Amino acid sequence: MAPPTSADAPDRRPSLPGSFRTIPVPAGAGQFWRKLGAFAGPGYLVAVGYMDPGNWATDIAGGSAFGYTLLSVILLSNIMAMVLQSLSAKLGIVTGLDLAQACREHYPAPVRWLLWLLCELAIIACDLAEVIGTAIALQLLFGIPLVWGVCITAVDVMLILLLQQYGFRKLEAFIVALLLVIAGCFAVELFLAKPSLSAIAGGLIPTTEIVTNPAMLYLAIGILGATVMPHNLYLHSSIVQTRSFERTPEGRREAVKLATIDSSVALMLALFINGSILILAAATFHTAGRTDVAEIQDAYQLLTPMLGAGAASILFAVALLASGQNSTITGTLAGQIVMEGFLDIRLPAWLRRIVTRLLAIIPAVVVASLYGDSGTAQLLIGSQVVLSLQLPFAVYPLVRFTCARDKMGDFANRPALAVAAWTICAAVIVLNSVLLYQVVTG
Repeated sequence: MAPPTSADAPDRRPSLPGSFRTIPVPAGAGQFWRKLGAFAGPGYLVAVGYMDPGNWATDIAGGSAFGYTLLSVILLSNIMAMVLQSLSAKLGIVTGLDLAQACREHYPAPVRWLLWLLCELAIIACDLAEVIGTAIALQLLFGIPLVWGVCITAVDVMLILLLQQYGFRKLEAFIVALLLVIAGCFAVELFLAKPSLSAIAGGLIPTTEIVTNPAMLYLAIGILGATVMPHNLYLHSSIVQTRSFERTPEGRREAVKLATIDSSVALMLALFINGSILILAAATFHTAGRTDVAEIQDAYQLLTPMLGAGAASILFAVALLASGQNSTITGTLAGQIVMEGFLDIRLPAWLRRIVTRLLAIIPAVVVASLYGDSGTAQLLIGSQVVLSLQLPFAVYPLVRFTCARDKMGDFANRPALAVAAWTICAAVIVLNSVLLYQVVTG
C-alpha cells in the first residue's frame, strides 16, 4: 500500500518552499556513491544541534564532577538520536510532510497550538544556549564584555540571510566546514590531555548511580536534552525534502536508506565531539581534583596551565565560537519550519530570526548583568533541561506517525524498530518524570 503524499493534496504548501526539491539526485541503478553524495548534508545540519554550546556546559560540568561516568549517557543519547533522526527523515521522505505539518493534519486545534508553543519554547531555550555560548567565545577570544557579546549576537541574523541567498547546498557546505574546525580543535585537545583509554571504556558502561544520585541525574537529563534536540526532529523531516529523488516506492525506499546513512555518519561525528568535551573535562579537571569546574570560562582559563600548552585555551574558544554560529543557522531553519508547519503562517526570514533571537537575548542580558559568569553557566545548563522536558512532546508524535500504516503505508515501522522506538519514547518520558519529581520535592 502506498502512503499518501503531499502530491495527493495540491492545496498543501511544501516545507521550506524556497529549497524544496532543489538538489538533484542521480537516477538509475549503479550510482550508489553519487546518490549518497547528493544526499549528504541534512544529517550534518541536524548533527549541529547535538554539539551546540548547551552540550559544552553539561559535558564540562559532568566530566569535571563525575569523571568519565556520564560518558555512557552521551553514548546512549547518541544511539537514541540515530534512531529518532532516521524516523524523522523517513516521515518526510515517505509522506512529503515535515513533523509539524503532520501534527497539524492529525491533531485538533488546541493540541496543535500546545505542541507549537512547547516547540517554540524549546527553540528559544536552544537559542539562549547559542547566544550565551557565542557571547562567552567572544569574551574569551577578544575580551568583549559578556553583556555586549550577548547584544552582538543579534547581528548574526545577517549571516543567515546571506547564506540562504546562495542556495541550500552552500549552506550545508558552510556547516560542514565549521564542524571540521570543531572536530580538529578537539582532536588536538585530546592529544594534549592524554586521557586514560581504560577509564573511557569503563565510562561507556552505564551505572545505577546515574539514576540514584540526584546531582548526577540532573546533569544526565541535561545531557539528554542537549543531545536529543526536539526541534531537530522537525528540522530533519523538512530538509530531507530538499532532495529531488524519484517519487516511487523504490525511490522512496532508497532515499530513506541514503538519508539514514547520512544522519548516522554525521551523528557519529557529534558523538566524537560531545564525548571529547566530557573526556577533556574528566582527564584535565576531575583527575586533578578540580570537580567544581562547571563554567565554560573556568575551563578556558584552566586548560592552558593544566595541559601545559598555550594553544589549548585558544582552540577551545575557537571551537566554541564555531559551535555557536553553526547552531544559530539550524535554529533559524527549525523555527521557520515549526511556525509554518503548525500554523501555516509565513513570516519573512529576517523577522522570524529577530523575534526568536530577542526572546533569547533579553533573559541572557538580564542574567549576565545581575549574576555574571556563574549565572550564565546555570542558565546554559537550565536551558538544556528545558529542552529535555519538551522532548516527549516531539518524540511521541514522531513514533506514532511512523508506526501508522494509514500515514506510512508499507513504510510503517517494522515490529523490531517499533519496539525500539516506543522504548526510547518511554525512557524519555520516565527520565523527565523523575526529574520533575525531584524538582518538586526538592
